[in-house]
Amino acid sequence: MTQSIGTSPSDGRYGYPEAHSWPAGQRHPNVASETRDADVETVSLLSVEAVVVRFGGIIALDGITFSVPRDSICGLIGPNGAGKTTLFNCLSGLYRYNSGNIVFSGRSLSGMPANRRASAGIGRTFQNLALFQTMTVRENILAGTHYRFDAGVMANALRLPTARRAEDEAWEVTELLIDLLDLGAVAEKTVAGLPFGTQKRVELGRALASGPKLLLLDEPACGLNHEEVNELAQLIRRVRSQFVVTILLVEHHMGLVMSLCDHIVVLNFGRMIAEGTPTQIRDNPEVIRAYLGEG
Repeated sequence: MTQSIGTSPSDGRYGYPEAHSWPAGQRHPNVASETRDADVETVSLLSVEAVVVRFGGIIALDGITFSVPRDSICGLIGPNGAGKTTLFNCLSGLYRYNSGNIVFSGRSLSGMPANRRASAGIGRTFQNLALFQTMTVRENILAGTHYRFDAGVMANALRLPTARRAEDEAWEVTELLIDLLDLGAVAEKTVAGLPFGTQKRVELGRALASGPKLLLLDEPACGLNHEEVNELAQLIRRVRSQFVVTILLVEHHMGLVMSLCDHIVVLNFGRMIAEGTPTQIRDNPEVIRAYLGEG
């Protein structure tokens, strides 16, 4: 753990670019859809229902149940080996769960292949960066628009108006995200040569380019220094408000989690041991024992 439970990044402005002045709580029309699903009245965007994952004789997740309210930031925390990444891999389709169910936007994810999760509205970043290292920043973010603006094989081959329109929209979203994430100065640089913190922003931009309803952030503060963590906190808040996106965050940096999240779920050895507000989690004796090993 980077910090002890209960600490938080310092308050104040963190140098986040003021390139746009969209009203808080509203989507920019070129970034994410203005329409809502038929289940707009549903409080929870994501419901994890008694999910069990086994690897041979090892139970990685043991009946995990919780929900993530729409437009919230939910933290998923726990010691190493608690099952956090396993659950993320179930959400993004990399793992299958043995029993239980995961319902996203009113639809079960059971049986949905991984390559359809992005088009369904789930975006993800990874603890270990999953970027195209030989491509530029702009090309990496542009690649994230594929599921939203793919006009189809025939339309692209024949250069039909629908294909040209889709291409223009993809470029527009890419440029907007480059501005939003303050990546203009490095837009034409190959990703492999950039600092780790900058690469993290590129991966976030690529995830946002797909127009997700649910954004899975897997240890976004890993490898960042204190100043970069402060900037990250401000950035995530702005992404949540301007994209009206629900965020599920796996993170070991407790200062970031406690200052950022509306709700926190705690796992330990594959079981959920607590959930609640940051204050409730900070004062929970079982959570303290899980982290500090107190008997």
